[in-house]
Amino acid sequence: MSFNRKKHWENVYGQKKPVEVSWYQVEPTVSLKIIASTEIDYAAKIIDVGGGASVLVDKLLDQGFQNLTVLDISPKAIHYAQERLGRRAENVSWIEADVTEFEFSVQYDFWHDRAVFHFLTDAEDRTKYMRRLEEALKPGGHIVIAAFAIDGPPKCSGLDIERYSLEKMKNEFGDSFKLVNSVSEVHITPWNKEQKFIYCFFKKIDK
Repeated sequence: MSFNRKKHWENVYGQKKPVEVSWYQVEPTVSLKIIASTEIDYAAKIIDVGGGASVLVDKLLDQGFQNLTVLDISPKAIHYAQERLGRRAENVSWIEADVTEFEFSVQYDFWHDRAVFHFLTDAEDRTKYMRRLEEALKPGGHIVIAAFAIDGPPKCSGLDIERYSLEKMKNEFGDSFKLVNSVSEVHITPWNKEQKFIYCFFKKIDK
């Protein structure tokens, strides 16, 4: 039987509140610093892939960003965020989809992914992901991928994950993207355990 990704994540968010999952962040500090470093305009189109219940969208709304999209495979995760934001949720575009399968009709200036890519342990899924990224990101656009580091956990949410060094991530991105920076982070889970992440910040080459 093939793995049902959507069912898995619906079960996760059916059993746990967003503040109870291991990757929960009160303050997405590294992501916000990288976004600020680009000096993109408040009208720039930003998508948070797998950002369902993340508070990154709240923080970006607070800063004045106007064109925000959140994509997540789990409707429960999206519902949590919409409830938390209240009427401000009307200022965000919400996409319920598997990023490897979704056909984007919009191009974005900034693509953010914290803890989706490392769940793609199948090379074919990573190829599909990169194809969607290529389609959905404007030339010269920015990408942040945050994944478990080489010395990070081998599993998350009961699933195997793919761990990354900087070189390994650069190989995944190939020649269409230029590495701008990378940042290491030791994330502390809600139950006080360490998770080591690497944030890789790329720019899509304007051909």
